Amino acid sequence: MTSQGAPALPGGAAGSGAPRALPPAAERGATVIPDKVVARIAARAAREALHGQAGTTRTELAAPRASVAVAGGSARLGLALDLPYPADLAGTARQVQHYVGERVAQLTGMKVTEVTLTIEHLVPSGGRAHRRVQ
Repeated sequence: MTSQGAPALPGGAAGSGAPRALPPAAERGATVIPDKVVARIAARAAREALHGQAGTTRTELAAPRASVAVAGGSARLGLALDLPYPADLAGTARQVQHYVGERVAQLTGMKVTEVTLTIEHLVPSGGRAHRRVQ
């Protein structure tokens, strides 16, 4: 006895116990991550990388801003941020670039081809309130 109106399953008769094969992954679709989301992930990763650098706290540094250009599964990132001072600025910048590139690649599955930094301010280790010349 068959039921009328039962949907036919691909690759088999309606109601048959045979497993159906899925189409190849390339034909099933793709996950699309908007550029704005990738930029927010990059900014958050930069904040994580800077947390606790050279005696500064997260609240002393302005929130990093990020821009992104995504094409063909690759991302180019631009970051504008404050860095703690005194510190090894070149070393800190390299560490931030590496961490952000790795973290964005890990969370999005994209290949990060470039991470550029724009240093907006150098923030003294005592914070912005202690800017007195000695």
